[in-house]
Amino acid sequence: MKSYRKELWFNLPARRGFLNITPEVNQCLIESGIIEGMVLVNAMHITASVFINDDEPGLHKDYEKWLEKLAPHAPISQYKHNNTGEDNGDAHLKRQVMGREVVVAITDGQLDFGPWEQIFYGEFDGKRRKRVLVKIIGD
Repeated sequence: MKSYRKELWFNLPARRGFLNITPEVNQCLIESGIIEGMVLVNAMHITASVFINDDEPGLHKDYEKWLEKLAPHAPISQYKHNNTGEDNGDAHLKRQVMGREVVVAITDGQLDFGPWEQIFYGEFDGKRRKRVLVKIIGD
């Protein structure tokens, strides 16, 4: 069995946003040389997420609106976490809802997706550099 590891770094210019990282994960798969196995894609920061869904702008706007209803950024005083001097209590909750990681099967050297599936990086406290781990195992 082979193993491959790479860190991808992202710095979104806005506080929140979604980025399709499927091309970067595909490049990792090519570099790994693995034909059959699994890929783990994991946000390595507690205010960012990795998830799978459709690459459709309306859906991304719906996520933004829905997440802001669930955990509004303001007023920042509503979050005990922000008593530490932070202003990102909402970002931690949004990350919890959207998830930390995804696992995708690799079949015949390809990411084995269902229709319309893509891998996304979700940022909830941006404007700084954060990393995503790609770990691939298989043969």
